[in-house]
Amino acid sequence: MQQQALMTDTTRSSRAMVSSSDVNGTSVFSPEGDHLGHIDHLMIDKTSGNIAYAVMAFGGFLGLGQDQTPVPWRKLRFDTKLGGYVTDITKAELEKAPKPPADWSESHAWRKQSYDYYGQSYYW
Repeated sequence: MQQQALMTDTTRSSRAMVSSSDVNGTSVFSPEGDHLGHIDHLMIDKTSGNIAYAVMAFGGFLGLGQDQTPVPWRKLRFDTKLGGYVTDITKAELEKAPKPPADWSESHAWRKQSYDYYGQSYYW
C-alpha cells in the first residue's frame, strides 16, 4: 500500500518532497529490474540533516530470516516506472557487505568502512 501511494504521488505530482513514511516499505531493484528487497527505514544525520542510510531488508521468506543492512542513501535513485528505488548494488554485494555492529549508528569507524565498501564519498 505504501509503495503504491509513493508511486502514485510521485508520478502524478510535481512535488519535490516525499514523506519518510512513504519511503518505508518501498521496493529496491537492481538495474536489470530484479527485486532486491525493500527499505525498512531511513537514518538521518542529526547535525547535517542529510539522509545517511536507507536500511534495506532483503532475503528471507515472508519476512522470516530477512537480513537488514544500511545502504548509503546516494546509492539509490527513484524510478517512477518501477515505483521503487534502483541501485547498482548487486545481491552478492549486499550479502557480503560489512555486518553492522549493534552500535553501528554511533560508530564513526563503521560508517567510514560502510561508505568505503560501497565506493561512496562520505556524507559528513
